[in-house]
Amino acid sequence: MEPRHTLILLRHAKSDWSGGEPDHERPLAARGRRQAPEAGTWLAGHVDAIDLAVVSTAERARTTWALAAAELAVAPSLRLDEAAYGASSGDLLRVVRGLPEDAATVVVVGHNPGLEDLASYLAGSWVAMPTSALAVLAVDGAWRDAGPASVALRASGRPPG
Repeated sequence: MEPRHTLILLRHAKSDWSGGEPDHERPLAARGRRQAPEAGTWLAGHVDAIDLAVVSTAERARTTWALAAAELAVAPSLRLDEAAYGASSGDLLRVVRGLPEDAATVVVVGHNPGLEDLASYLAGSWVAMPTSALAVLAVDGAWRDAGPASVALRASGRPPG
């Protein structure tokens, strides 16, 4: 049986710490600008249509998603979400459990340690989420019920590039 929903977690690409910007405004590094489209290319080749992107309001997350989404045939609806910035795994789980039921496939673009902790909690085993890493999780049931008993890890890692 096919899962009812697919949750994709995407950690922002490598950021640039050299400019002294406030954390929320920190841009991507040159390496990050190369990594982000690779994540989009992987998504385009491995995931059917994405219905919604929930993206942290941080500059590095927004730019990561813009570069990744440019690789998709059809860009999904976008929701910038302050709750995804600096969020704990519990905060992110609340975001996931509040997703609209008609969104079959959703990508959440955010930060560590929250994304790594959420992916590991849902998968029931450690899931490393370095910059530009993806975790694709099948959710059997409603978003509001997402938890370890209803989620299976389908793929994880950083796309080759």
